[in-house]
Amino acid sequence: MQAERGLFSYPKYWAECYGTAPFLPMSRAEMDKLGWDSCDVILVVGDAYVDHPSFGMAVVGRMLESQGFRVGIIAQPDWNSKDDFMRLGKPNLFFGVSAGNMDSMINRYTADKKLRHDDAYTPGNEGGKRPDRAVIVYSQRCKEAYKEVPVIIGGIEASLRRIAHYDYWQEKVRRSILFDAKAELLIYGNAERPLVEVAHRLAAGEPVAELQGIRGTAVIRKEAMPDWRGVDSTAIDKVGKIDPIPNPYGADDVGCGSFSEFAKQGIDLTQPQAVEAKPVMVQAPRQKPWEKTYVKLPAFEQVSVNKALYAHASRILHQETNPGCARAIMQRHGDRHLWINPPAFPLTTEEMDGVFGLPYQRVPHPVYGKAKIPAYEMIKTSVNIMRGCFGGCSFCSITEHEGRIIQSRSQESILREIEDIRDKVPGFTGVISDLGGPTANMYKLRCKNPKAEQTCRRPSCVYPTICEHMDTDQSPTVQLYRSARKLKGVKKILIASGVRYDLAVEDPNYVKELVQHHVGGYLKIAPEHTEEGPLSKMMKPGMGAYDKFKEMFDRYSKEAGKEQYLIPYFISAHPGTTDLDMVNLALWLKERDFRLDQVQNFYPSPMANATTIYHTELNSLKNIKGNTEQVAVPKGERQRRLHKALLRYHDPKGWPLIREALLKMGLKHLIGTAKSCLVPDEKQEAKLLKGPKLPRSPGQPALTRHTGLNPAKKAATGVKKSSGKASFQKKRPG
Repeated sequence: MQAERGLFSYPKYWAECYGTAPFLPMSRAEMDKLGWDSCDVILVVGDAYVDHPSFGMAVVGRMLESQGFRVGIIAQPDWNSKDDFMRLGKPNLFFGVSAGNMDSMINRYTADKKLRHDDAYTPGNEGGKRPDRAVIVYSQRCKEAYKEVPVIIGGIEASLRRIAHYDYWQEKVRRSILFDAKAELLIYGNAERPLVEVAHRLAAGEPVAELQGIRGTAVIRKEAMPDWRGVDSTAIDKVGKIDPIPNPYGADDVGCGSFSEFAKQGIDLTQPQAVEAKPVMVQAPRQKPWEKTYVKLPAFEQVSVNKALYAHASRILHQETNPGCARAIMQRHGDRHLWINPPAFPLTTEEMDGVFGLPYQRVPHPVYGKAKIPAYEMIKTSVNIMRGCFGGCSFCSITEHEGRIIQSRSQESILREIEDIRDKVPGFTGVISDLGGPTANMYKLRCKNPKAEQTCRRPSCVYPTICEHMDTDQSPTVQLYRSARKLKGVKKILIASGVRYDLAVEDPNYVKELVQHHVGGYLKIAPEHTEEGPLSKMMKPGMGAYDKFKEMFDRYSKEAGKEQYLIPYFISAHPGTTDLDMVNLALWLKERDFRLDQVQNFYPSPMANATTIYHTELNSLKNIKGNTEQVAVPKGERQRRLHKALLRYHDPKGWPLIREALLKMGLKHLIGTAKSCLVPDEKQEAKLLKGPKLPRSPGQPALTRHTGLNPAKKAATGVKKSSGKASFQKKRPG
């Protein structure tokens, strides 16, 4: 899918004469040294400024700089007043606002809504340096500072809140963040293509109000775009009978999912309809069905109180994510409409190379001195080789943000970055910590059928089975690994992004190369569960693929004469999981003597499919009908604690809760000290806690969520334990 205009094809803005800044300025003093009287664009971000391609605002800033604009950064400002937002003066074009690499609420609160006291994106790992709902707060302060300056919001927080969405922290449906932030424009997904167009059009003197039809953006409108054709969402995906709800605005699209505005006129809702009939003098070229077409979703006022309609709207949103055939989406909020344009076209390999080849310093801004920024320490010797993920896991935010189409860099570009790390990063030891991305083994994989790729609306290319059109040849990745190992000064290339194992087993040559050369004692994979109920709601494969991969992993490790371990990740309390499912998972772990030290309860992040299931308790992965499958959803602190305790069946702190649950479930036979038992009874517990530690099979390490190794193994391999907090959205295995 090729965009109409290349990313680097625009004539550069006049300010290119100032050249490249060593670091994008964060103060007036730095601006003075560069000879700037003002900034064209000021970026406001909730992270510390690290000039590295793994940090979104560095990419955005360097991208705009490459187009000839003067870009300043206000990182982690004091949000209690407008003063800190004025430190660089008034921007000539716009403020760009982002919460940072993570959603500010996920950054600040655990899955159990407990306050975190650390922040991996802040110097010294200090928590509390950004506000809750940072995009909204920052945007409002920008407006207070310079009311007439346009505010454009983006990043993962804005991207995943671009539509009416369930908010886990308030336990209600909130309206699109665009309304609360009072911004002029929202850019969702990877921002380069729409952002460059926005910047150049504003620089050319266009009012921001006229930037309405740019792909990858959302705006607020009074009505639909002129000359666009509207389709009612219920004509695409039947809702079935829905109880009528009161309509405070007297609009037509309320009630039993019929959307009477269309029905009263006898219009065939299965076909795109002209919003306003106009005489046509000349026969226009025949358009594709999705071109200049929008889907009208149930209004915010409806989805906020009607769970069936919310699930329906979520299904439609996820169906309209393929840039090749997506339609625009319109959703009424009060007397205005949210208008979401189709996604931006993915970057070509040449454009990806250009983005990652920009002059990053690859270190934090000097203002931070010697203070450590944990997120930077974690990724400073890693290389991002691709974007996107076609896995479609329902709990993950990557597909909603970056899309299903894989965007890969060239091998030459990746090797140049490795050499850049070797030559620039202080204290480089010769070890590249990761060659990966959202998933380690999707590099250069894509649909083999261009027509199918353009028109496909499947949420996943690998579930329930791998699509026959999907390329599973991972030889480009193998070749990349081999070339990287040969670079001078490189001792070891590790793979830390996590492997999609059901895809890996389709290419044994890849598994062999990975296992024998790129595993530093352990390898992360994510079966997530063992039981069909939760797996079907996660859109994850069954354990057969895991067993096949483990057999290959063990065989190739033995051939190489290496003692290596698979580190399986599991999620507790995921929608679709019953208490019995968790008991069966715990028994599976105990049978294999797996002892997980850190586990993750399901975290309902905005806009994810699994979050929709969590909120509605309906299976939104299927058509929403009157008899829609009711899904078991673990809610409430006690049940979520139980599921987490079952994953850590070996931890005495959870034994009382597990015993109580087993007795209620009629599973008393699982209480005792026999090998088949899950936890001891109360008397046995007292003796065990006074005596020696529970035995472990010889040679079996204690597993942790992030390292998977016991202290002896960690010392032997040089692995350091990470907080893992920053990895949940971006680094979790596929």
